[in-house]
Amino acid sequence: MSKKTTRKKTAKKTVRKPASTSRHQHWRLEKDIDNVTWLYIDRAGESTNALSRAVLEELDSIISDLEQNPPAGLILMSGKSGQFIVGADVSEFDQVTDLSEGRQFLGQIHDLFTRIEKLPFPTAIAFEGYCLGGGLELALCFDWIIAKNVDSTRIGFPEVNLGIYPGFGGSARSPQRMGGQKAMEIMLTGRMLRAGAAKGMGLVDQLVGKHQTLRWAARRAVLRKRKNKGAGMLGKLTNTGPGRKMLANIMRKKTAAKARPEHYPAPYKLIDAWEDYGDDKVAMLRAEIENVPELLIGETSRNLRRVFRLMEDLKAQGKAADFSAKRVHVIGAGVMGGDIAAWCVLKGLEVTLQDREMKYIEPALKRAKSLFRKKLRKDAKVKAAMARLRPDIEGAGVARADVIIEAIFENLEAKQALFKELEPRLQKHAVLATNTSALPLDKLASALKKPERLIGLHYFNPVAKMPLVEIVYDSALTKTEWVKKGASFAKQIGKFPLPTKSSPGFLVNRVLAPYMAKAMDIYQHGTPKEAIDKAAVQFGMPMGPVELADTVGLDVGLSVIKTVGIDPDGDKAKFLQKYVDAGNLGKKSGRGFYTWEKGKPQRDSSTIEGHDLENIARELIQPYLDECKACSKDQIVANDDLLDAGLIFGTGFAPFRGGPMHYLNSQASGEAA
Repeated sequence: MSKKTTRKKTAKKTVRKPASTSRHQHWRLEKDIDNVTWLYIDRAGESTNALSRAVLEELDSIISDLEQNPPAGLILMSGKSGQFIVGADVSEFDQVTDLSEGRQFLGQIHDLFTRIEKLPFPTAIAFEGYCLGGGLELALCFDWIIAKNVDSTRIGFPEVNLGIYPGFGGSARSPQRMGGQKAMEIMLTGRMLRAGAAKGMGLVDQLVGKHQTLRWAARRAVLRKRKNKGAGMLGKLTNTGPGRKMLANIMRKKTAAKARPEHYPAPYKLIDAWEDYGDDKVAMLRAEIENVPELLIGETSRNLRRVFRLMEDLKAQGKAADFSAKRVHVIGAGVMGGDIAAWCVLKGLEVTLQDREMKYIEPALKRAKSLFRKKLRKDAKVKAAMARLRPDIEGAGVARADVIIEAIFENLEAKQALFKELEPRLQKHAVLATNTSALPLDKLASALKKPERLIGLHYFNPVAKMPLVEIVYDSALTKTEWVKKGASFAKQIGKFPLPTKSSPGFLVNRVLAPYMAKAMDIYQHGTPKEAIDKAAVQFGMPMGPVELADTVGLDVGLSVIKTVGIDPDGDKAKFLQKYVDAGNLGKKSGRGFYTWEKGKPQRDSSTIEGHDLENIARELIQPYLDECKACSKDQIVANDDLLDAGLIFGTGFAPFRGGPMHYLNSQASGEAA
């Protein structure tokens, strides 16, 4: 028989559809002619796959059957198109209230995953989409991991964002596979890797291209008995005792710069465990059983899980309308307008950017290119993005845009005149929005023949980092359909939409204004700005109020203070006006309260000594909390959960505290520290 004939017969043999042998609710099994078992996870009744208790119990039963009747190989894939496993079922975490029960359950998962790891036949896992948390930990038990190299694929350990660290064996297996330094980096940051980066770090064994099939790659891997060889020599060195001790100290310092151990204990527990047992997989597994359930029932994890649910609530706000934009027109190429335009381009939209002259647009184009280089990296993608961002001095893009965003200076009359000129040129379906920081929507809309269509799309600075957008509406004027369209657009460009009633300062600025006014008051009475900012950060805020004022812009802060009306005697406005008149606007001008160099404030840390930071923090945060209660009473947003969500993602209120209203309620019940 010729080789040609043999190849034909082999090809015909391998395309036969595997026979289904499934009898489970969440899993599907098939066996092909070569006695390879194909296992598909397809969680019933859910749009995504998560490792719930029921899913894991069925997997345990399947593995028992395979141990009794070994196939030639095992391949795990997803039964849901374009996705794999998003992790463990977070909704079940709250069921763990007893430490001993939590440790017992985790021990059972460890036993199951160890049995998978020790199966006496070749195993492979092939996926595209999300492979996160528990899904990645399951993947690490297989001999060979294959990922599809497409934009939707993301791989990582996000557990630290929930106040825990990988507990299904990930903290033990990932250092063995990729080396301690790399494994600890992705566990401590919670960073989600693209397929190529995961392959480069040794977390994935093989990539499959966009037009290749995962099935063929997985089948070849099993039939050829491919097996991961573990970390290379350098990776293994980072797991040795002396290397671990040195690296652990570096990791603690880096972590401390972002998270205090008393606020976020999980990363420190992980570092301690790895420093002690990083070269001993069994000991690392024991440390998981000891540490992770303790973290899971702790206050930080409970509050961070609440933040996760609040994030999902915000995302849901953008699902109420079937609206999708292709073209956006932004008027005003300043810091906010230019950065909004760049962000929309980054998310795949075509954008026209309008201002009075080209000289005002050019700095925005320069900043946009810098953003694209940072995010897209490849020259071809950067070039394509820049081609989608077009200067438009005449405003020709208005007539074709699906969304028009006004981002000119904060002046009521100027904005009204602009809206009056824009209205006749708008498409019927187009969203008309203002990015005003505080001006009332009804006054802005009064210039329109159809004032009910104007909404606010209030972004925050820096646009590329701040995840929240307030969808501002006037309860007596704005039509709901435009609010829903605005929320849908915010979600389309990767932001969290928060429908917010129009009132002075809306939600975020209304709450921030008294907080920052208190900071100025303390500063004017002699407390150093460094001590004020340090006190706020020590409380759990991402940056202090003085640095925040500089970052937002002292001119913007001055406008908000005047609009919100928290400065009856005008002292604070006069104080800020001196800086503004001198051109010291903060970060954007290089000088404000701080002097800024290379985008960072220059501090004199010696001025902090001798100041009671806890007392300063209490003084600072009280007006913030008082204003939250007032916003709740005025129903600025639909409920207190959305209020908490808005202030966590809009002001950075300490996530480990679960939101300001939750914090107040916890204090009242004696639960909060």
